[in-house]
Amino acid sequence: MAAIQTKDIRNICFLGHGGSGKTSLAEAMLYMNKATDRLGAPSAGNTVCDYDPEEIKRGFTISAACANFSYKGIKINIIDTPGFLEFVGEVLTGLRVAGSAVITVDAKSGIQVGTELAFENTSHAKCPRAFFVNKCDDPDAQFDRVLESLISTFGSSVCPLVIPASHSGAFINLLDLKKYVYDAKGNHQEGEINPEYMPTVESYREKLFEAIASTDEELMMKYFDGEEITVEEAKKAIHQGVSDGSIIPVFSGSATKLWGVDSLVDIIADSFPNPTTKGSERVIVDGKEEKRPIRTEGAPELFIFKTTVDQFGRTSYFKVMAGELTAGAILKNNHSGVSEKMAHFYTVMGKKTTEVPALACGDIGAITKLAGTGTGDTLSENGDVEYVGVAYPEPFYTMAVAPKNKGDEDKVAQGINRLLDEDKTLRFENNPETKQLLLSAMGNMQIDIALSKLKSRNGLEVVLSAPRIAYRETIKGRSDVQGKHKKQSGGHGQYGDVKIRFSPGEGEGLTFTQSVVGGAVPKNYFPAIEKGLLEAMQKGVLAGYPVVGLAADLYDGSYHDVDSNELSFKMAASLAYKAGLPLAKPVLLEPLGELKVTIPDSMVGDVMGDINSKRRGSVLGMNPAEGKPGYTTIDAEVPKATMVEYTIDLRAMTQGKGVYTFYFTRYEEVPGTEAQKIIAEAKALAAEED
Repeated sequence: MAAIQTKDIRNICFLGHGGSGKTSLAEAMLYMNKATDRLGAPSAGNTVCDYDPEEIKRGFTISAACANFSYKGIKINIIDTPGFLEFVGEVLTGLRVAGSAVITVDAKSGIQVGTELAFENTSHAKCPRAFFVNKCDDPDAQFDRVLESLISTFGSSVCPLVIPASHSGAFINLLDLKKYVYDAKGNHQEGEINPEYMPTVESYREKLFEAIASTDEELMMKYFDGEEITVEEAKKAIHQGVSDGSIIPVFSGSATKLWGVDSLVDIIADSFPNPTTKGSERVIVDGKEEKRPIRTEGAPELFIFKTTVDQFGRTSYFKVMAGELTAGAILKNNHSGVSEKMAHFYTVMGKKTTEVPALACGDIGAITKLAGTGTGDTLSENGDVEYVGVAYPEPFYTMAVAPKNKGDEDKVAQGINRLLDEDKTLRFENNPETKQLLLSAMGNMQIDIALSKLKSRNGLEVVLSAPRIAYRETIKGRSDVQGKHKKQSGGHGQYGDVKIRFSPGEGEGLTFTQSVVGGAVPKNYFPAIEKGLLEAMQKGVLAGYPVVGLAADLYDGSYHDVDSNELSFKMAASLAYKAGLPLAKPVLLEPLGELKVTIPDSMVGDVMGDINSKRRGSVLGMNPAEGKPGYTTIDAEVPKATMVEYTIDLRAMTQGKGVYTFYFTRYEEVPGTEAQKIIAEAKALAAEED
């Protein structure tokens, strides 16, 4: 039997704006509960959760990391997530297996973009949450202002639970009206609340107990009758309110000073939900999502929520979704059908692991060397169970990567593909048309970190460049030309003669017709002529891009009884193409895509102006954003060539609040001045390659 039972497990995801103190809060909890013997700091590169070399080098969290500690017989699993917007995939990963979340807020800066996004992500995940107003040791901290903004922004369910006292280093727990005064080592003693501060305390306590009373009819009656709600009743009510979302408690403190952290841990242990509180889990049955009651006994079922790769191999992080996992269990993968033996598995403390013989339902662990299992897979007794995975956002910021040393293309591709196992918001492709290796991410920082890992792990350096655009060419006019191929070199010669009318065609490819009469060109040469035209169309006459929408009518020609053959007529068709297209008003086409960008209402004007001017786009319409009050979705059609830096530009325009999708729809003629630039660039590139 597992040492820790399901009812005694709390899985907490830490979220918040970058720099608000998530990792420091995790470090403080671990240190105060003797899970570590020293208090690390992100800036020093010695924290438990920021252990990746890139995190140590940069001083901030890049990927979700797990750690755990025990408090009063309760095992608290921490999932520390990044605060920077580009790593939202890691946040969604953490929320998928968490039972609740703590959103850190800077006591000086207050609500920031990352705060709003964290709240939004927890709402979508239906994850219970609380706020921890951090850095209350800052001389410019303003808890009162921050609390009021939290309530006005996120609703009346937000209520204070632990507030700063009237002097630095002291905090008041509104449940029991106790004041805790902290020393330099984070130890506290009880103190007396300043009588002059009591009106403020009573005002905050009124908000808390009003929220507590709303969770239960009996408590509501007691509250209105003026009867005292006991601390035990209040803790149970907070458990109910946090679990169903009717209460979002606000704590305060300073993670680096260890102020107020113990109060947060105490409430987490007493009142935050355990893995069975929500009652059911989401599974896929016959392609549809369903809810299934959580089963704490019987055969284990595991959901793989994260994978890491290092020089020692792959590590798979999992949550026991049902049953109890014991050493030696053999489980089958729902996707690959591969059977995996769970011989050795571990609990996780950052990069350190501890082998355990069993894990209860709801607990989090890790295992190495799974042969055919990746992120998002489910392992179960018969492989017939599938838990709902994470809906990762699609990356639209794309850069071309080329190895610094020629000949390393395959090594670079292999190295990047290994990174894809770890980061599900990265995409990678070898584009056959532009002959570029393309790496897509949520932004430039994510690409920079991925390539830094490629260099440190594989010794491979790459050069970044903007992705080439797959332009097309077509014609708008008509031409009537002859193509004659004649070659005599002794013996049999080569002879092919065609007369072709070129005009705009319907569809994407070639429309080849034959109106030749009298056998001027035998029918058996028609396929060769068509093949010659199709091959020639791979390279247009303006900038060398493929030609689309071309109609060619073979109306006359001649042949030689001895010297004519398929190759000759194929060559003749190619000559006719080269002669005819320049006379038929050739034009350049560019790919257009549908842009759907969702931004706050106040920023609509700036974004629309950018689409119309800088992007050469056309706004098709706009509507209130679905499920996002105060936001508008703009629908536009925009040339792909103007979208290369849009991820970065939109982030700057909207302070990170804007999101978008962009998908190819069709080709359209490039305006004249832009076309001349593109043609000149294509000719210069062709000259370099030659």
